[in-house]
Amino acid sequence: MSTDTTTVVLGDRPLTIDEVVAVARHHAPVEISDAAWGRVRQARTVIEGLAEDTVAHYGVSTGFGALATTHIPHDKRTQLQRSLVRSHAAGMGEAVEEEVVRALMLLRVQTLATGRTGVREETLRLYLALLQRGITPVVHEYGSLGCSGDLAPLSHCALVLMGEGDVVVDGTRQPAADALAAADLAPVELHEKEGLALINGTDGMLGMLCLAIHDLRRLITTADIATAMSVEGLLGTDDVFAADLQALRPQPGQALSAANMRAVLSDSPIRDSHRDPAACTRVQDAYSLRCAPQVHGGARDTVEHAATIAGHELASAIDNPVVTLDGRVESNGNFHGAPVAYVLDFLAIVAADVASMSERRTDRFLDVKRSNGLPPFLADDPGTDSGLMIAQYTAAGMVSEMKRLAAPASVDSIPSSAMQEDHVSMGWAGARKLRRSVDALARVVAVELHTAARGIALRAPLRPAPATAAVIDALAKHGRTEPGPDRFAAPDLAAAHLAVVDGSVLAAAESATGPLA
Repeated sequence: MSTDTTTVVLGDRPLTIDEVVAVARHHAPVEISDAAWGRVRQARTVIEGLAEDTVAHYGVSTGFGALATTHIPHDKRTQLQRSLVRSHAAGMGEAVEEEVVRALMLLRVQTLATGRTGVREETLRLYLALLQRGITPVVHEYGSLGCSGDLAPLSHCALVLMGEGDVVVDGTRQPAADALAAADLAPVELHEKEGLALINGTDGMLGMLCLAIHDLRRLITTADIATAMSVEGLLGTDDVFAADLQALRPQPGQALSAANMRAVLSDSPIRDSHRDPAACTRVQDAYSLRCAPQVHGGARDTVEHAATIAGHELASAIDNPVVTLDGRVESNGNFHGAPVAYVLDFLAIVAADVASMSERRTDRFLDVKRSNGLPPFLADDPGTDSGLMIAQYTAAGMVSEMKRLAAPASVDSIPSSAMQEDHVSMGWAGARKLRRSVDALARVVAVELHTAARGIALRAPLRPAPATAAVIDALAKHGRTEPGPDRFAAPDLAAAHLAVVDGSVLAAAESATGPLA
């Protein structure tokens, strides 16, 4: 099952974004440290002491939410935990992706391993085993408001620990009870406090944030590569990317993107062919070429801001109530998803803007009035052939969708739980739409790369920069890029998309430039 052999150890330090991706997406092995198991047992002792107290304690001997003042007697407390999980496992819609559920599970196990939740060792060992064995609970698209954490998604995971609900193992959906039995695992009966410990966290939205940050870092660099190829193929200038010009506006991301573009364009015979002012009468390139470092740089800086917020969250132990370091059990509001929700929305904005600029560069290649000598729509026989006309339509449609997805979810709030939860973050919804936006960005950039590759081929006998040539070769290994009569376009675009998401484009460029930022 595992494609990453580096074991991720939980409980002693915050996870990194890369570790979340390794476990969620690549099934890296995971375990809990011995010290963490000691803290788990110590915190459980605190909870068990409170369970015997004659004074009611929230989450231990009371109901939940608006029912927090209702005292629950001993003989009903296991039923209380079962009822909590069953009632909160109320998701609807399609099942979310396996990597999202695995990220959510990993982050919940990490919090449980901090010793701040009071969960029993037996329960945590079963949760860990689900991750280790590749048993993934079915979690649904709808159900979380992003306050009191991702209650419904986490409850669908907790349900599996009780031997209920459905799971996916090796791509096959089956009842949880059957999957546990096949793995020689026994379900647990939840005790005091454990229901809350299993469902009260921002793990779903945080997991999706980590995955998005990882993907956007690569995609923005890939967009830098695509931009440089478009500048080259459209006979634009790289003079505006000069380091001293970028330093006049010392935005860190801008400098990095400009440096990437300079590196990709280095030693380009196409660029050199119009370097003489006498041979090139154009004064300035369009903004989609000239201002790309500013837009991509702003996107980079926004991603790194989101990474800072994710880092704070990865260092958190979110539950309500929590067991403090000095043994108190205290209610709190740390489960509110606002900090994560805000940056999820922010990332959807910058993804849409990077894609919007990419689509404009694609469109320039196809317009005979703006492409500096290329045939209309890069067609072999304009009129008979339509070339890449509709590829641009596809990119434009995705960009339009991304603009709608950029409308923030976090400004909305619908009260719940009889007005006890009267302000919610909608962070889960923000994360879900960001995933769609990140996917669309990869596709829009793939269209630009495919278009630039064809446009550059039409500049022959002029040769492209070494980095550009390497990228075109990588694209050609996935699908066809060469000019010619019209052919079935969708497979070519799908091949370019695969070359983007599997890292082939980035690796090819770096084979000529060295590491890009």
